[in-house]
Amino acid sequence: MAPTPQNPDPPDPPVANRDAAWMARALALARRAEGRTSPNPLVGAVVVKGGRAVGSGYHKGPGRPHAEVEALEAAGARARGAVLYVTLEPCTHTDKRTPPCAPKVVAAGLARVVVGMADPNPKVAGAGIRALKAAGVPTEAGCLEGACRTLNAPYVRAMTTGLPWVTLKVAETLDGKVATASGASRWITGEAARRHGHGRRARSDAIVVGVGTVLADDPTLTCRLVRGRDPVRVVVDARLETPPEARVLTAPSPAPTILGTLAGADPARRARLERAGARVLELPGRDGRVDLEALLKALAAEGRQRVLCEGGPRLAAELLRGGLVNRVAFYLAPRILGGDDARGSVGGASPASLSGALTLGPLRVRRLGPDVLIEADVNPGGA
Repeated sequence: MAPTPQNPDPPDPPVANRDAAWMARALALARRAEGRTSPNPLVGAVVVKGGRAVGSGYHKGPGRPHAEVEALEAAGARARGAVLYVTLEPCTHTDKRTPPCAPKVVAAGLARVVVGMADPNPKVAGAGIRALKAAGVPTEAGCLEGACRTLNAPYVRAMTTGLPWVTLKVAETLDGKVATASGASRWITGEAARRHGHGRRARSDAIVVGVGTVLADDPTLTCRLVRGRDPVRVVVDARLETPPEARVLTAPSPAPTILGTLAGADPARRARLERAGARVLELPGRDGRVDLEALLKALAAEGRQRVLCEGGPRLAAELLRGGLVNRVAFYLAPRILGGDDARGSVGGASPASLSGALTLGPLRVRRLGPDVLIEADVNPGGA
């Protein structure tokens, strides 16, 4: 009888585990383009043969090759008989700048395709998966689907609701104040927190503030502290009170500035602001204020799926009350202002009881120098 080996090789992990590991690799690739692909989704792909990656890729932006095409081209002839892992189903439609991916996946001669999630775009909506199966390519969908959907939450929201993914960002003291009674707010948080906030701007398609923030702080709303593109700057300004010399209009930036105002706004003011470079967007109103849902839908229709709101308290309250915020990001400084006259981070009237408080999902906490960042997704229907 042959002796039993002392250190036998461990058995191969189950196929599901291997699939999850390779899909996690594809997800990591997709994240490299965060903030640069709108209105397209974030997508990563890996071609695996003999337990090794022989090609990989990710979508880098509109008009650029899709992830699976990049991965297959990197693999070349090695793709035949291999497995393709892709975070989103290959597309089939031609209403875009690049050709459909499903035919190229079929032509590659793959042994199997593993898809993270179906594409919520009505122009696809499972058609890519059906096309692969109809062509005889074994295709499985739903590997790490939750992580894939989380990665593309802004894209999913835009495709299914016509609204962008909105993050409400607040920099406040430990007792919830964003400015003194006189309006002074620079700088509540330290440099590390501000740099992190500018990185968030760089990953956003648009940044929204109320005209009160423009009048009080005269911000530029650019990404001065990090490398990256400036988001489109949007000011909610029902009466066109933004000064033509405001830095949001005059500071050097390739990003345009949109003023969301009410229909019939003062034509003379509009003309002055347009001469200063603003794009004036007329919107419906509610009680003399700009309809924020209409504004957000207009941004999403232009492909701006990741929207960052940075102020002020009244705008924050309206967005939260309207159920338009998906995530909150509170940067807390180790300071206490106190005083009934200091400005709180969320304005408006408070609910009559605690049962009316907005419910948030699990908190994510991170230290940023002396400050703390607390993030959570908004869960309006939660307990």
